[in-house]
Amino acid sequence: MRPAMQFVDLSNTFHSAITVNNGQVTVDGKSIMQISTLMATCGTRLKIRAEGDDAAQAVEALRELVEVKKFGEPTQEEVEKEGGR
Repeated sequence: MRPAMQFVDLSNTFHSAITVNNGQVTVDGKSIMQISTLMATCGTRLKIRAEGDDAAQAVEALRELVEVKKFGEPTQEEVEKEGGR
């Protein structure tokens, strides 16, 4: 639930309307209840869409949170590497 909350917290820093789609359903990216219904796990492909004055900044910041920072969680490779020491 922590990654979903991080996503929602970041979404709510923007004025734009933000939606997230998992290929089956589209939800409000600013609602923890709706984001949690996506049941997205590591590797789930999501489409993030924003509409408004700061839409480009919102999409880029959310993409960075998910793809670059990976919610601050270690990757599977990092976990395996640490276990190998």
